[in-house]
Amino acid sequence: MAHKTIEHYMRAALAEANKAFDKQEIPVGAVVVCNEMIIARAHNLTETLRDPTAHAEMQAITAATNWLGGKYLADCTIYVTLEPCAMCAGAIGWSQASALVFGAADEKKGYRTISESLLHPKTNVESGVLEEECRELLLRFFKTRRG
Repeated sequence: MAHKTIEHYMRAALAEANKAFDKQEIPVGAVVVCNEMIIARAHNLTETLRDPTAHAEMQAITAATNWLGGKYLADCTIYVTLEPCAMCAGAIGWSQASALVFGAADEKKGYRTISESLLHPKTNVESGVLEEECRELLLRFFKTRRG
């Protein structure tokens, strides 16, 4: 099997973000990858579930830990289209994910506005992957909301 690139997995997260867009949810998507296999796919469901914690990352972490049968994602990478908020970064930290890859930065609510130490100390971070595509989808969503 050919080695898949980080762009491949971010495109899978973008596909999830587009599902959120279609449901009139803020278009953020996430996938969890373990041994080059996507074990969880999720997108924002805060409106659908009427739950402020139903962010893409939270949904993906729950699905991935269920799939693995344990509470840690130590050998997994979480791909998300937008920089996680503090809540999601904390959950990623508790999950002990080995890596976090995100697309667009979130200057207002991203975890880095509070502290990069919300993540587990061993979690490797890569940002800016398909950043323009991730940002464009969010901008298009908010433009349609403002009429």
